[in-house]
Amino acid sequence: MQQKTGLVEAIIVEIQDRGKIGGSYLHSDAICCTPELDKEKSCRVGEVIIRPNPENPDWPKRIQTFFDGKNEETTMVTQIVSINKTGMYYLYFMFCDPQLKGLKITGRTVWRNPQGYLPGKMAPMMTFYGFMSLAYLVLGLLWFIQFVRCWKDILQLHYHITAVIALGMCEMAFWYFEYANFNSTGTRPMGITLWAVTFTAVKKTVSRLLLLVVSMGYGVVLPTLGGITSRVAALGFIYFVASEALELVENLGNINDFSGKTRLFLVLPVAVLDATFIIWIFSSLSRTLEKLQVTTFWPY
Repeated sequence: MQQKTGLVEAIIVEIQDRGKIGGSYLHSDAICCTPELDKEKSCRVGEVIIRPNPENPDWPKRIQTFFDGKNEETTMVTQIVSINKTGMYYLYFMFCDPQLKGLKITGRTVWRNPQGYLPGKMAPMMTFYGFMSLAYLVLGLLWFIQFVRCWKDILQLHYHITAVIALGMCEMAFWYFEYANFNSTGTRPMGITLWAVTFTAVKKTVSRLLLLVVSMGYGVVLPTLGGITSRVAALGFIYFVASEALELVENLGNINDFSGKTRLFLVLPVAVLDATFIIWIFSSLSRTLEKLQVTTFWPY
């Protein structure tokens, strides 16, 4: 039997118990047990210092994996850990052996709540998107009834509003299906997420453009936008690209893995474009109201 050498520890800890990792309670800044602390029988040399929870001595949970002899690879035994307390938990892989510097760990962790695989922070979103899908469905039915009733008085603007409602309905349905699938299977198919993200970006773009052209008087005092059509279309295209990029990174990746500068690079363009929309909408609305006030309609 080969001698056990390097030790790698997988430590599962609740967020409020992170202070129990390390030697702070032993008046030491060390994370790993030292020979001096070992003599005091406070820990064992080569292991991470963990202060057990008095109410639950098995927590924080420690799972140890050793290397055999001079082998440069080892396999961690599959473990199932039951968590009986509601909270936010972290999984850390830690080692104290300096010879393991540069260690590479590959694997997969699966976390499941009693109601499914959705993380605690995401679980309420499935209910939200389900409710919003029904709300959009009701809104769509009411709008369709009114659309048919007033068919002879329909303006081009009403078709655009119909498109926004339809996009919102599809967006909420895709997001609900994406979250429901994630909750039941534990995986997020890229195709479903990509469609949901795209519908979100398109709806946000179209709704902002619709609000902008209405504030300019389109469909009310102007039959067309005239020479500013290209500028409005360009702003909409740029906003769609920026919004799509941000949504893709947030939902297909983990934005917490990016630096502050990278995150700012993704968020800042969308924020600037939103501010541009707001300024343009209010300035256009002000000019449209002035035109309506100046124009006098005399009854005959």
